Amino acid sequence: MPKSSVEAALSQRLGIEIGRLRAEKGLSQEALAADIGISTNHLQLLESGLSDRRKGTPANPRFTTLVRLSTALDVDLAELIRRIAE
Repeated sequence: MPKSSVEAALSQRLGIEIGRLRAEKGLSQEALAADIGISTNHLQLLESGLSDRRKGTPANPRFTTLVRLSTALDVDLAELIRRIAE
């Protein structure tokens, strides 16, 4: 099933926002990934907006991953979602 351009755009925005917030906090990808319990590769994929580089599949993180990210990045989850949905 082809992914929509909206889904791809939201995935890209989420990745950009995660990277921006991570950089603001002075965290490396390795440190943030360890803090939230995912691999560095998984975080790199999320920041690139992808779930699979070869297939170009948009990222679709689990809700629990988004909650852990928002907590670690000190941003309310609703605010994070609002930022990417604008």
